[in-house]
Amino acid sequence: MHSALDRAYFIYPETMEATVYNQQGKSAGKISLPEDIFNVPWNADLVHEIVRLMNSNSRTPVAHTKTRGEVRGGGRKPWKQKGTGRARHGSTRSPIWVGGGVAHGPRNEKNYSRKINRKAKSKALFTILSKKYKDGEILFLDSVKFEAPKAKEAKGVLDSLSKIKGYERLGTKKANAAIIALDKKAAAVEKSFRNFGNVAVEEFRNINPVSVLNHTFLIVANPAESLKALTAKK
Repeated sequence: MHSALDRAYFIYPETMEATVYNQQGKSAGKISLPEDIFNVPWNADLVHEIVRLMNSNSRTPVAHTKTRGEVRGGGRKPWKQKGTGRARHGSTRSPIWVGGGVAHGPRNEKNYSRKINRKAKSKALFTILSKKYKDGEILFLDSVKFEAPKAKEAKGVLDSLSKIKGYERLGTKKANAAIIALDKKAAAVEKSFRNFGNVAVEEFRNINPVSVLNHTFLIVANPAESLKALTAKK
């Protein structure tokens, strides 16, 4: 049962049955989708928190400044403590001197990693998938197969899928158009799309909230098998 508040913020589809297409963009059947994955109310706070933590965990500190103890020189007191009329100083490597160390600057040993609750991460992923399904941004394919790596064939698949109503931008969007989620690793498919800067390919079990949000469309290959990986994340 969903509360009236949930229904006010999320429009549930009349059915959880989705169309499955083939590589030529033709209908190849239907598939029933689990409601606890594709019918979850939108939770902006949860999604924001998980994405923020994941971005923090993937951060690699590069900027690095030296403290006064690491810069070269400054071993001799610049002038005597008293009697000169000038301010007292003990080293020319002080942060207030030109060429001195940096106070409170960025350091590459800083740890930005944060703990992410596994169930919260899964709930965020289901929330995003539900939103994309509601917005018509998830496309189910019976399979994606190539005999050998062929960029021409990969381009043909994208052109065919872009003819499906609602997915026209697959063929025109220049960046982050789609992520193709495979039910298992397929080297020929990965190599075929390697030169397409607007398409990413990975196994469906490895998709996460950030990777899905970073692309407009999610193309799920062999959904009957792929969705089994999500049920394990509940």
